[in-house]
Amino acid sequence: MVSLSVSSLYHTPKKFNSFTLTMNLQVYFSSSICFFFLSLSLILYRVQAVEHASLPPRGWNSYDSFCWTVSEEEFLQSAETISKKLLPHGYEYVVVDYLWYRRKVPGAYVDSLGFDVIDKWGRMIPDPVRWPSSKGGKGFSEVAKKVHSMGLKFGIHVMRGISTQAVNANTPILDTTKGIAYEEGGKKWTAKDIGIKERACAWMSHGFMSVNTKSGAGRAFLRSLYEQYAEWGVDFVKHDCVFGDDLDVNEISFVSEVLKELDRPILYSLSPGTSVTPAMAKAVSGLVNMYRITGDDWDTWRDVASHFDVTRDFSTSNMVGAKGLLGKSWPDLDMLPLGWLTDPGSNNGPHRKCNLNFYEQRTQMTLWSMAKSPLMYGGDVRNLDEATLSLITNPTLLEINQFSSNNMEFPYITSATSSKEGDKNTKRKCLSDKTLEVQVLGLTSCADTKAVGWSAEAVEQDSEQICWKLNLGNKHQTPPFCLYKRESRLTSDEDITDEQQYQGKLHLLANHRTGFCLHASPKRKITSKEYKRGSFSPCRRDANQMWELHQNGTLTNSYSGLCATVKSDEAKSNSAGVRSWIATGRKGEVYVAFFNLNPVKTVISAKMSDLAKALPGANLNDGSCKYKEVWSGKDYGIANHSISMAVETHGPALFVLNCVSSL
Repeated sequence: MVSLSVSSLYHTPKKFNSFTLTMNLQVYFSSSICFFFLSLSLILYRVQAVEHASLPPRGWNSYDSFCWTVSEEEFLQSAETISKKLLPHGYEYVVVDYLWYRRKVPGAYVDSLGFDVIDKWGRMIPDPVRWPSSKGGKGFSEVAKKVHSMGLKFGIHVMRGISTQAVNANTPILDTTKGIAYEEGGKKWTAKDIGIKERACAWMSHGFMSVNTKSGAGRAFLRSLYEQYAEWGVDFVKHDCVFGDDLDVNEISFVSEVLKELDRPILYSLSPGTSVTPAMAKAVSGLVNMYRITGDDWDTWRDVASHFDVTRDFSTSNMVGAKGLLGKSWPDLDMLPLGWLTDPGSNNGPHRKCNLNFYEQRTQMTLWSMAKSPLMYGGDVRNLDEATLSLITNPTLLEINQFSSNNMEFPYITSATSSKEGDKNTKRKCLSDKTLEVQVLGLTSCADTKAVGWSAEAVEQDSEQICWKLNLGNKHQTPPFCLYKRESRLTSDEDITDEQQYQGKLHLLANHRTGFCLHASPKRKITSKEYKRGSFSPCRRDANQMWELHQNGTLTNSYSGLCATVKSDEAKSNSAGVRSWIATGRKGEVYVAFFNLNPVKTVISAKMSDLAKALPGANLNDGSCKYKEVWSGKDYGIANHSISMAVETHGPALFVLNCVSSL
């Protein structure tokens, strides 16, 4: 007989990678074996209970419906609706997206300066007009309490580093260990000491800049931010302008360390994911719980279709559900812009319907589920129509999203389309339509072999070029991609935090006479459909424009620390062709999804023998599998040799196969 009292089983420890169990035990048996296994089971239970993001997170974010203008009243109305309609389906996070600290007054917009509310330590606090419960230094604590009382978890969006407004005001920095201004070396440090002006966020240059994470004061400032979020009751942080083309590994790494030490679990998300590759993501995936792998996704077909290639690449690289911050991490395909929406960069709330048609919305939801992406709904939940509600709570999709395995693109499909002229059929593998080859400048991890290929060479008029000479593999003998170089020059009106750091760095120009220099990261937020290339702007001492050529043939950008690469690619819209994904279910079922990216209805087929090769443990033998299609509800019976269906333009088909073992 065992009498057991466990006082700390549900207590959240200071550090989640270590924990204690306080027990009062009265043991009335001679053997200790039973106690050992009981203790072990309690330990395993505790480990599972604190694992972050053990499944792809699910919730709602205010951005697609409100942009930056959401108010406390609107947010809590939305949260109440979510608790009733979506929480039963696992949508548990409600997230306030960016600029909750900006006053909604004439002149204020996404990249305006001087309209933000900060405390005496230079930290962003909610605008008290839009968020009245924040008055008196309460921050988001009252909102978080109400959200928690609904059974939901509360999240906020934050930007990189420190605000320009705090730097201009030169606010002191809080030392949270002492509760006073940070001092080191006999000096009281301020915002101007830690802000790096030449590393301002590329697409919000008036708003935020990096901080010097090598200094104790810079680290103290970041620590004070995230400790404050924990005090408010925040459960989820979406950290923006630190990933993709805006990569800041130092800040991500330090924030991750701070989050490990907090008194409450906070899920850590990165955004956006412009130009992200698996090689780039591997440097940070273990530090976070979810990370965007595309630019912003909006309600256009090209945005949806642009996700197929990058999703395939991350699945192939075994990044889905890999080790993350105190748990797992998930490649994030961005929010679901369905239902009632606003527009990118708008100062207005929800005012229009989603532009995707019924089939395109199904395609988006099916791909997001098969790829096991976090599901963050973006539409106005106060005006959630039944069709959209049914789509985002579809039980088969949610089962796939949470519990399926072996999720991968399946390329061995054929398609047949009928033309109006003679009903000609064409069959091909899963390929997109291709057109003109072009040279594309992009960014990647400097450890990626695709970053090696740059060299310098002298040209006429005492100038030098930096050229990409690696074999591009194109058929048209395209000349090497070259840029003119010159050493960056500091002008009298430029304020550089650490001038020595940029000595010897280069500006790259389209020709040696121009005053326009190549900047690596976009000067505005771009959507996932946009085919991003490096562009030119007036030369200045901006880290985004500064480059360094290395002897190993890499060309590093000073803003992101990423390396430039050039590839020969087809100028394709990524909006045509056919695709397929497969996965296995937890009860042995097999999921097969067909996607018709073509502008016409297309018959898509897959052989059972090819499926069996891709999933050798799934008992996919001819004559042993019955299958149904989810969207039509049709029961096809036995799968004889192949499965096939005419799929609507831009639509999906989703099959569930139940197979009987031949043993």
